[in-house]
Amino acid sequence: MTDLIAGAVRQMKHLAERQRVVAQNIANSETPGFKAQDVAAPDFGTLLDGGGSSGVAAPRVAPTAAMVALGARPGAGTALIPDRDTFETKPDGNTVTLEDQLLKMGQIQADFAAVTGIYRKQQALLQTALGKHGG
Repeated sequence: MTDLIAGAVRQMKHLAERQRVVAQNIANSETPGFKAQDVAAPDFGTLLDGGGSSGVAAPRVAPTAAMVALGARPGAGTALIPDRDTFETKPDGNTVTLEDQLLKMGQIQADFAAVTGIYRKQQALLQTALGKHGG
């Protein structure tokens, strides 16, 4: 698999997970005390050095037992972060604003369309290079 295709696949997986989290935010928009979440962007540093470790990698924090005892949740493979785009908190403590979440869904859809376009172009280039035309 080429680096471009691998990057597109990685971005599609990220966008799918982000869409799931935003949908969860929308579903909990009336749940008292619910805090809107988002998904941390993939680490660009791993793409620079082919998946190894580089000097530009973002730090990863694993909660200690004491942190878990205080209420911290260990990550499950996906780096969930508090939604940084929340500007208001409802009286019941909920931080989900439906308008903001719907705008994020639209952006996710546009990003997915762009990545899909890149993937299709790459596939067409590979077919042309292999001498397979018209497909």
